[in-house]
Amino acid sequence: MATMNEAATALAAGRRGLGRDLAGLAVILVLAAIGYLLFPNNLALLTRITAIALLVLSLDLVTGYCGVATLGHAALFGSGAYAAGIAAVHFGITDPLLMVAAGILGGALAGLACGIVILRAHGLPQLVLSIALIHLFHEFANKASSWTGGSDGLAGIAPDPLIGLFAFDLWGRTAYVFGVVLLAIVFVLLRLVVRSPFGMLCRGIKEDPIRIRAMGASPTIALLKMYVISGAVAGAGGALNAVSTQVVALDSLSFTLSAESLVMLVLGGTGSLFGALTGTIVFMFFEDLVSAANPFHWLTMVGALLIAVVLFTPKGLYGTVAAILARRRGAGR
Repeated sequence: MATMNEAATALAAGRRGLGRDLAGLAVILVLAAIGYLLFPNNLALLTRITAIALLVLSLDLVTGYCGVATLGHAALFGSGAYAAGIAAVHFGITDPLLMVAAGILGGALAGLACGIVILRAHGLPQLVLSIALIHLFHEFANKASSWTGGSDGLAGIAPDPLIGLFAFDLWGRTAYVFGVVLLAIVFVLLRLVVRSPFGMLCRGIKEDPIRIRAMGASPTIALLKMYVISGAVAGAGGALNAVSTQVVALDSLSFTLSAESLVMLVLGGTGSLFGALTGTIVFMFFEDLVSAANPFHWLTMVGALLIAVVLFTPKGLYGTVAAILARRRGAGR
């Protein structure tokens, strides 16, 4: 009887997880369609949001699910962007799918390198190491100007038509659709990862690494694997940015981008892929809106928004709403 109850519970949990996966995918596609209809002349911004969303999702994997403190995650995003750009400019690999594959590989390798260094420390030393790494990556890209273009950026990226049919036009339609499809695929894959036994192990490491070690698992190895996965996701975002803008600049490796990605994650809610997407969309739209309305004081408005969110919704926008709905469902039962 107990076995049957456990099986029924597992089946119900699996169905709920599948339902949330499908719901999340549907929300992404619906919002993408609404954005396309409402902002047909500003698809470049929407594509940029899609690329940054991949960066914030990757950050959520290591910070929200694993508890790794980092302020240098843009190193993985920029590595993916430069890998895709170098593949196109220096090696003639201009197929968009292959460029994204190069970005994924570049981001994964950067994630491996950063993970090896950052995971040697905990807490505040981790933050210091991550800041040091982002500055090292930035300086290396600046000095290796023969490959990266240095401070002038890597230009001359000319991606081929997508699957040989859809050219990357000036209006950004192809790039936007390409980005949305890429985001949807990555989101579904990450949902599978975080709900897998490996994802549960990483959550356990965040809560109690000593117990996980006592059970015979290696927290460092598990976190390093997650760092590589995170690097691959961030690299995909960097490659998308390189394909859509057709240029890679040093700002893709900036500390500012790392800090902003962490702000977006906190804004939406850590430990939730939905929260990462929510924070990215809200922050970037709000930033674009207020910077256009008041170019001189827009940072003040952004700061006021962040203070309000931290004070009144400590779990983030999505996290707070999800908690309220969960309490109501519990009260209803």
